[in-house]
Amino acid sequence: MSVVKYPLATEKSVRFIDEQNKIVFVVKREASKPQIKEDIEAMLKTKVKSINTLMAPDGNKRAYIEFTTPAIDIATNLGLM
Repeated sequence: MSVVKYPLATEKSVRFIDEQNKIVFVVKREASKPQIKEDIEAMLKTKVKSINTLMAPDGNKRAYIEFTTPAIDIATNLGLM
């Protein structure tokens, strides 16, 4: 069962792609960092460097995922760019 819901495509999250090599995903509230890492690596076939999570004011949990490969390439494949 997937814990990742969808990638976030706001102005700030797109800026993260260019500046910090990170993509922001909305994930299930009960998802742990190891679960998120496993799911992202299986889904995107790439390695995750680090994960930071945040409980957003709208009630969603966001995962800021830094990749070892260029995030711009992954974002293009996801249709964010």
